[in-house]
Amino acid sequence: MNNEPLHLSKALASFDALWSPRIVERVNDYDVRIAKVEGEHVWHVHDDTDEFFLVLDGELRISLRESAGERTVVLPKGAVFTVPRGTEHKPHSPSGAAILLFEPTGTPTVGDRHDEVPDHVDVTTGHALSM
Repeated sequence: MNNEPLHLSKALASFDALWSPRIVERVNDYDVRIAKVEGEHVWHVHDDTDEFFLVLDGELRISLRESAGERTVVLPKGAVFTVPRGTEHKPHSPSGAAILLFEPTGTPTVGDRHDEVPDHVDVTTGHALSM
């Protein structure tokens, strides 16, 4: 990656696609990705890795299917949350959000197991940031 500072606001301004993360940095074997989101993602599971979320702007909701039942966490701007590996989850944002994700390089956006992927969700392991 680049050995110069990167302003996330400029990086976010460089693309419009929703649910289509851009890789802004690599830390050891992990990607730091940013994404713009609005509407619903897809129920999915990452079998072998946790998934870290930081809300940069807006509000993100993550529905979780856990042994105790289904619940939804609400993440306002500045909040962080980690979905534990093996937990079925579905991110969604009724009013839109900008998020930062931290996950192992090569992790697919729809996990290892998922529901049918709608057209508005990009199935990717992250795109290179082009500014």
